[in-house]
Amino acid sequence: MTTDPRSVSFWLDDLAATGADDLAPRAALPGDVRADVCVVGAGFTGLWTAVSVLEREPGARVVVVEREFAGFGASGRNGGWASAIFPVGPAELVRRHGVDAARALQSAMTDSVDEVGRAAAALGIDCRFARRGTYALIRSALADRAAEQERAEAAEAGLPVPERTGDAALGDALFTEACASLHPGRLVRGLARAVEERGGSIFERTRVTGVEPGRVTTTEGTVLPDRIVLATEAWGSELPAIGRRILPLYSLVLATEPLSDSAWAQIGLPRGATVTDFRHNLVYGQRTADDRFVFGGRGARYHLGSAIRPQYDRSARVHRHLEQTLAALFPAAAGARITHRWGGPLGVPRDWHPFVAPLAGGRIVAAGGYVGDGVTTSNLAGRTVADLVTDRSTAITALPWVGKVPPRWEPEPLRFAGVNAVIGSLSVADAEEGLLGRPSAVAGITGRLGRA
Repeated sequence: MTTDPRSVSFWLDDLAATGADDLAPRAALPGDVRADVCVVGAGFTGLWTAVSVLEREPGARVVVVEREFAGFGASGRNGGWASAIFPVGPAELVRRHGVDAARALQSAMTDSVDEVGRAAAALGIDCRFARRGTYALIRSALADRAAEQERAEAAEAGLPVPERTGDAALGDALFTEACASLHPGRLVRGLARAVEERGGSIFERTRVTGVEPGRVTTTEGTVLPDRIVLATEAWGSELPAIGRRILPLYSLVLATEPLSDSAWAQIGLPRGATVTDFRHNLVYGQRTADDRFVFGGRGARYHLGSAIRPQYDRSARVHRHLEQTLAALFPAAAGARITHRWGGPLGVPRDWHPFVAPLAGGRIVAAGGYVGDGVTTSNLAGRTVADLVTDRSTAITALPWVGKVPPRWEPEPLRFAGVNAVIGSLSVADAEEGLLGRPSAVAGITGRLGRA
């Protein structure tokens, strides 16, 4: 069954509704073909890789194969943050890689925020890029303590320290400048067009069934490439080449109708800015270019066997919780009509550390594991992978996530039991801290488990 792109997210529905993209399907792979580079997955990582390869080697034969359509995965569903956040925090990065390597990686992430906007503009993509920063709300003494700890860790690692801000409407917050909002649907579909304009080929409705050096087997034929790029994120769990090295974990999102100027004045969030807070069960939001509130968060359960199914994209319980949380944080948004509810799986490595992993002597390169922080990270990954598959040694190919192969998750049913125990405990921890006003003992335990 073919998925209707408009049903996947607000972002893709908006493209069709505004006439920005008719979402017409591309042809499937027409049989056996040869290529210099075959990219598996037409999301941000795969498309940034394809564009970057074609910039470095304009005559290269680049083939992208996609099981559904360009932007079907997390790239067409996310909350629209292009941030410098790396899933592994500054202190942990220093512990794992040393001060210099950690600073180099974080600096590359910060630079990549601007690179997303610069590259999109250069490619003629109007993705509504707005670098307005992000506000982490401080609404309790515990949040204040967490904010100061974040500032201290950044200072200790020699990184830019987020500033404290105060606003009559928004309230106290920790402001991080290195974050932009954007329309991910416009970006991912624009990148697909850019690949084709530069001579690359994208084949949709082509499911990959096997990968080995020099061969990508699909339901529609075989690609015979010199180099292969695996850019499948959560769906990598279904490929033997990645399998248990990635875990699909669902994040759900909603969009309100456009809010009035008076409502936004009460909320206090500038147009194009993003917002979160310091709870354990992450929430995230942005004020869109057309004044909607797009708001999402975690809390959906993990499904046995790393199952990915269309019915998991929506959960009445989780979406209801998101509506309640949005109303609690921003009463002026309470009662706004919810026009879209959606979700999808993001890719989580066992150690929460994204990776760019050359395999099979460099003939295959896998990249991903962004844990929901992939809009900027995928741009850096795509440029890095392009350097690797075109045999270039650059500053970004020397970053410490290159060459890292993530460990495997536990086999089932241990994986199912452990992951869902952690997910459930985070909600318990938030409730405990809200009721008692002190750090949760449960959060301390699950935090250690999450970093294991």
